[in-house]
Amino acid sequence: MSRYPDIAIDGDRKTAFWGSKISLSVVTFLISEHCECRNTNLRRTRAINPYNQSIGIQSRGFSPEGSARVVVMGFSRGFMGKSRSKNTVSAWFARVIAAMLLAGQVVVHLLQGKIHVRNTLDQMSVVGPESLMIALLTSTFVGMVFTIQVAREFLNFGAGAAVGGVLALTLARELAPVLTAVIVAGRVGSAFAAEIGTMQVTEQIDALYMLRTDPIDYLVIPRVLACCLMVPLLTILGLCTGLLGGMAMAELIYKIPARVFLDSARSFLTVWDLCSAPIKAMVFGFLISIIGTSWGLTTTGGAKGVGESTTTAVVTSLLAIFVFNFFLSYVMFAGSGSAVLRSL
Repeated sequence: MSRYPDIAIDGDRKTAFWGSKISLSVVTFLISEHCECRNTNLRRTRAINPYNQSIGIQSRGFSPEGSARVVVMGFSRGFMGKSRSKNTVSAWFARVIAAMLLAGQVVVHLLQGKIHVRNTLDQMSVVGPESLMIALLTSTFVGMVFTIQVAREFLNFGAGAAVGGVLALTLARELAPVLTAVIVAGRVGSAFAAEIGTMQVTEQIDALYMLRTDPIDYLVIPRVLACCLMVPLLTILGLCTGLLGGMAMAELIYKIPARVFLDSARSFLTVWDLCSAPIKAMVFGFLISIIGTSWGLTTTGGAKGVGESTTTAVVTSLLAIFVFNFFLSYVMFAGSGSAVLRSL
């Protein structure tokens, strides 16, 4: 009789550990190592893929979808480890694919209602209140600079009354969501990648699996929900402060009354313009959280790998923000029509 009757290989809970004709292509040999736990005698067995990257072997009780996810993540890490020295672009695309798979898992788990409320609230405090000051300051000064650059030109054409409306349109459609997302990507996305990457290289993720805790439910989903909820809120507040900063500059420097400035903004903006900003921000928040957590989960190489993952996660998040901003703008605002002419 087998000494380990309760252990099954990732990807298929029905396959016995010592069963015959095991045909997993990513497994070449097995290593068993003893692990002492406080109240239980538990053996931890790990599988090593052809690239010497652990893909994990779990004890009975894990779901097949979780096991398949671990195999996919381990294979992506192995592929990246092999390709990093040969082609950095190939490694980057492998991590992008892993991020897409992680996004799918997050959506499935959310539909199943797997939400860790306490962790979600903790992450909301990190993404929201702790990022509020820098987001508001950035939006305020951007609104002030935009007003200085635009007002002088509009006054030469006798269109000073339209300064507020143009600033409001620009902030609502582009500047507020994009700048807020850039700030969150630099501050929060990098923190996600560094924190989870450190947990990965120090085998804390493996410890979660040994405790029968799904890292997606415990680590990823709270961060995704926090970004999707707090980035739109930061965007709305940034839009308001940007308008206030622009209004102050218009009145102090160019003598445009605040009432005229606000009337122009109100006549230019539509309900759809105000809705587009949080919609974009929610998409950007989803991208930032998925990329940051995925890059952290696929980190290898110790402290150096954590630094590389953090840097690459921020760069990838910024690239994703700008690319998706183009497609969202095209879908939302492409076509004929003019907010300026409609307001006249």
